[in-house]
Amino acid sequence: MPDRRQPDSPTDDNPFAAPPEGRPDQPWQPRSGGDGGNGDGNGPGDSGGQRGPARWDPTDPIQRRARYALLAGMWGFFFGIFGIPSVGLLLGALALYWGISALRGKPAAAAGEPGAPTGLDALGPAARPQRTAAVSGLVTASLAILLAMSSYALQLAYKDFYVCRDDALTKSAELQCNTLLPDNVVGEVLKVRQ
Repeated sequence: MPDRRQPDSPTDDNPFAAPPEGRPDQPWQPRSGGDGGNGDGNGPGDSGGQRGPARWDPTDPIQRRARYALLAGMWGFFFGIFGIPSVGLLLGALALYWGISALRGKPAAAAGEPGAPTGLDALGPAARPQRTAAVSGLVTASLAILLAMSSYALQLAYKDFYVCRDDALTKSAELQCNTLLPDNVVGEVLKVRQ
């Protein structure tokens, strides 16, 4: 089409673009490892003919556990923040387990070879995002467990206040429970408001 503008850059790598003027049409061919283009192992996402570092393989249990650790830790932290410590503790414990098993696990291919790298190191360049996910899952899991344990510790330390507040039938009886709290920051946070 003569009225259509051609891209300015001669290195445009669009396989769907029209051929430059003066060059005949060529039939489409899939890119392969040795044909040049991005298939030669030098393109973005390729590292010497291997998969790129950001490739997500859902069949690999190590990568799955790293992602599960991140998601469970994040949701456990949110449940801890929003006052559901039992769910936060459960998700935090699962995230801790998945994060540690992702960092220490052996891939199926290298399980039988002695001296083969273990854990995420066996993935080579693809290990970086998975290691980040596993470590982030461990951090958020630790925070979720810390929030849940501190919530349970507060309920245990100020059990009289919580029992009084839960048993109060009127607002004035509930306000009387504030006398069971200490005069510090914790007392101000837990205090029943009017």
